[in-house]
Amino acid sequence: MEAEESIFGPEFFVALAFVLFVGLLLWKKVHLLIISALDKRAVDIKSQLEEARALRDEAHSLLAQSQREQRDAAAQVKEIATQAEREAKVQREAAERDLEDTMARRLAMAEEKIAQAEAAAVKEVREVAVGIAAAAARQLLAAHLSAKEQSALVDDAIGGLDKKLH
Repeated sequence: MEAEESIFGPEFFVALAFVLFVGLLLWKKVHLLIISALDKRAVDIKSQLEEARALRDEAHSLLAQSQREQRDAAAQVKEIATQAEREAKVQREAAERDLEDTMARRLAMAEEKIAQAEAAAVKEVREVAVGIAAAAARQLLAAHLSAKEQSALVDDAIGGLDKKLH
């Protein structure tokens, strides 16, 4: 016994229920609610996308700004280092000049002291030599000249003093 297939089988009732359900939804204008909900969702998504774009643009801007600041900072560091090297070189050269000047002054002072010591030694040697020569001359004159000749020499020396002093 085969069951007869009828038009009013379960598929028919499911299809009828579906059509009625869709008809009811259309009659109650549920489709407009769904469309407005979807439109609202689309608007929300658009605004989120725009906000995301704005945030991305702001992030790119901040990144570019921080990169500029980093480059500027690196340039400043390089400039400061260069300036410090120049100042160190100037100070080193000044210190070298000061050292050379100090050494030259000390050398000049040492040479002056040596010259003074040399002059003092020469003067002392002359004084000693003059003293020795005078003593030797006195002894020679006393030994080889008579008292009359010695008196005549003293008188001549006194007479010659006036010419030598004036």
